[in-house]
Amino acid sequence: MSQVLVASNRGPVSYALDRDGTLTAKRGGGGLVSGLSSIGGRALWVCAALDEGDREAVRREPARLAAEDTGGQPVRMLDIPREVFADAYNGIANSVLWFVHHMLYRTPFEPVFDAEFESSWRHYEQYNAAFADALAEEAAEGATVLVQDYHLTLVPGLLRERRPDLRIGHFSHTPWAPPDYYRLLPDDTAAAVLEGVLGADRAAFLTQRWARTFADCCVEVLGAKVRTGAEGELLVEHAGRSTRIGVHGLGADADFLLERSRRPDVDERAEALREQIGGEGRRTIVRVDRTELSKNIVRGLHAFGRLLDDFPQWRERVVHLAFAYPSRQDLEVYRAYTDEVAEVAQEVNDRHGTAGWTPVVLHVQDDFARSLAAYRLADVALVNPIRDGMNLVAKEVPVVSDEGVALVLSREAGAYAELGADALVVNPYDIGGTARALNEALSMPDAERTARTARLAAAATALPPQRWFLDQLEALEGRPSD
Repeated sequence: MSQVLVASNRGPVSYALDRDGTLTAKRGGGGLVSGLSSIGGRALWVCAALDEGDREAVRREPARLAAEDTGGQPVRMLDIPREVFADAYNGIANSVLWFVHHMLYRTPFEPVFDAEFESSWRHYEQYNAAFADALAEEAAEGATVLVQDYHLTLVPGLLRERRPDLRIGHFSHTPWAPPDYYRLLPDDTAAAVLEGVLGADRAAFLTQRWARTFADCCVEVLGAKVRTGAEGELLVEHAGRSTRIGVHGLGADADFLLERSRRPDVDERAEALREQIGGEGRRTIVRVDRTELSKNIVRGLHAFGRLLDDFPQWRERVVHLAFAYPSRQDLEVYRAYTDEVAEVAQEVNDRHGTAGWTPVVLHVQDDFARSLAAYRLADVALVNPIRDGMNLVAKEVPVVSDEGVALVLSREAGAYAELGADALVVNPYDIGGTARALNEALSMPDAERTARTARLAAAATALPPQRWFLDQLEALEGRPSD
């Protein structure tokens, strides 16, 4: 039985299944993996099998994945039926909840909540119930359970029914939609998600803004009461319970980034990028994103083209290193968006390129070492999401930068709350405004850029993953709800 448990859709390891039946484990990264390292191997991680390799690993090790595959982290992976997982993950989590919280719907045409949605929602309920059952089975008396993100919004409430003795927390890594937009969801679905999260003793968010909009939704949809508790946290009171609302702004892992970005493979990638940039003294504008609809890559490319139109002094003097790594390619809308990114990049190159200068250097093959090399070379970092829970790229680039970087940052990124004072802030929909900000960033005096970079890096690393995780754990294991 475990005293600390973490639940998330994706676990810390994934498996590839070869034709001969060999399983190869690959460990993942990210804030949660780094955060869990702060408490060693004493937490059990419960996650879902994502593909056939994962499912085969569960068949071979149904109780716990092999310790040599997980770095000693105890992991229970759930083999949820394929159709249940597919509907829960793609049909609801990524195609409905993600779209609502990032405000991505084209409302004249979508969403359409029909019989297909209703079927997918039933599978989302089953998927969440599978996690709740596993956590209830694995948790020791009075254990602490940290549930992660929009895939598992129903788990806290379901787990509360099964194990009222547990301390339960939920953390949202996305924004939370304001009430008017959130109410696009069917009324019963909107209520179920909120009531699921409110099953937790404490629900936490990346910024105060997202915490506040969650509380506002509870008021508007559920008729809940919101007040401020003794510790200054918001308290949402509903159905005879009180749920504390916390804020933990996940920061960059400076020690890891600085060590990893100075390895030989990163130096090699940096040299290759310098050859692609070409030209003595040529400047660089860098973006590193998945081709996720909310990241706003297409408008960023249009803004770079507008920079070259409106500020011709930068022609042949600047290159846009655009790393757009394909994401969720099993969804048609994401495939179309990925194609649009490539088309717009080519349009900019066709309109402005010369024999010795390619304005946009687009990379679509994920390569972490190359991303770090680009961070080091960046004169300007462009981070212009339509809406983002945090955006760690905005925090990582100033930490890794060799010569200092000017950050052009969307006011709709969660990172704006901490970095906005030293960034050049843009409306992500405003192409001309973003182009002007890029010009200002390229024109920034060296001394100012250096000073801003130092302040950005300090703010970006104020709550590294280990501390971020421990803060949540300590807050949850402290006093009970008011």
